Amino acid sequence: MTIDLQSPVGDLVKQRPSRSRVFEKLQIDYCCGGKLPLAEACERQGLDAQTVLRELRESDAQYLGDETPLVDADAMSLAELADHIEQTHHAYLKGELPRLDALTQKVLEVHGDADRRLQDVRRAFVALHQELAAHLRKEEQILFPMIRQLESAARVPAFHCGSVANPIRQMEYEHDSAGQALAILSGSTDGYQPPEWACHTYRAMLDGLKQLEGDLHQHIHKENNVLFPKAIRRESALAGEACRCGAS
Repeated sequence: MTIDLQSPVGDLVKQRPSRSRVFEKLQIDYCCGGKLPLAEACERQGLDAQTVLRELRESDAQYLGDETPLVDADAMSLAELADHIEQTHHAYLKGELPRLDALTQKVLEVHGDADRRLQDVRRAFVALHQELAAHLRKEEQILFPMIRQLESAARVPAFHCGSVANPIRQMEYEHDSAGQALAILSGSTDGYQPPEWACHTYRAMLDGLKQLEGDLHQHIHKENNVLFPKAIRRESALAGEACRCGAS
């Protein structure tokens, strides 16, 4: 899909809502100023139009098809996988959640009377945002350091919370809660499909929520199905080694 400098910025977001990220970063108004041609919008902001075009094309390439490159999580060591999750999924959430917080609030204020379900969207998102913020801190400050320690240890470490399975159990419970919130977000938006009358900001919100769901699915998969079981197996193996050494 080509991007023309004479295309209205609102149409560009309508064609591919993920472009809203570029416009928001550059403070180009694609909602109320959505009828402006891209060239004029860049001029008003004092931006080089060719540079903006390049950023838009890079954004399109990033979000085209499989938007999150798949990695072989099982081939990674415990520390490598923990690092990957922090650098990829945690970093994404820390940048995206504040943006979606603003979008869900704005869309509710403008369109809440026309679509009452937006109240459910806002409530579910606020709860999810709050829970994920605490969830990331617990993983980064407690669980992931434990997992990295397990990988380098020669014997079972004396963790303050006992077995590594204990914080893992809590993280899995919180993953289930996040899944329930995602179900509400999807169900309240017809699977993130905008109504015909939706403005560009509304469409950008839905696109962001859809991307959030996809990223969280990958994030939780890598933890629940790969990292956590491997950490528990590592702890069990170290305990087995200790028992054999004690017996001998």
